[in-house]
Amino acid sequence: MFTGIVEELGEVVRTTETGGDSALLAIRGPLVTSDARHGDSIAVNGVCLTVVDVDGGVFTADVMGETLRRSALGALRPGDPVNLERAAALGSRLGGHLVQGHVDGVGEVLSREPAPQWETVRFRLPAALSRYVVEKGSITIDGVSLTVAAVGDDWFAVGLIPTTLKLTTLGAKGVGEPVNLEVDVLAKYVERLLGDRVAGGPALPGGAAVPGGDR
Repeated sequence: MFTGIVEELGEVVRTTETGGDSALLAIRGPLVTSDARHGDSIAVNGVCLTVVDVDGGVFTADVMGETLRRSALGALRPGDPVNLERAAALGSRLGGHLVQGHVDGVGEVLSREPAPQWETVRFRLPAALSRYVVEKGSITIDGVSLTVAAVGDDWFAVGLIPTTLKLTTLGAKGVGEPVNLEVDVLAKYVERLLGDRVAGGPALPGGAAVPGGDR
């Protein structure tokens, strides 16, 4: 579990195909590797990866085909910057929101509108994720916990403060570039729990029938 507060801007050292549709990533991150061991979890652009090895500030991680298909990690090349965050420790402050590191889909930068103290960035929103994104709700973009400022049927916008622009990859993302998206996991659980009931499915606890009707 993560919080969406990026600890370090790392760098891709190399990418190696390991057969089939999997790959091995080597990423430089002196801070996140300072206490990393084999088996630890580190989020790379919002994707939870397991540390295979650590050597001189560089860690390696296996990336399976499912991850490459569902995220933008497959587009990474040596020299590319990446947002890094170690797994949250119990009892630590939750500065962002609960982030699993399980990417739901890939979005795309649609536009950037600079302002004196911040920048508004609009992203394409995959149709399958639109129902989980609400104004003033939380979303994770390339591992960064952000608040949705506005939302449409196939897009959403966020405001980026100078710190986020400077210390994460989002400051340099150009129009047309892909980003990893993870919606708030609470929305998905609520949908799963209430879906059948709203549609007139199982009875409520205690035997009371659930009214039917459209969602």
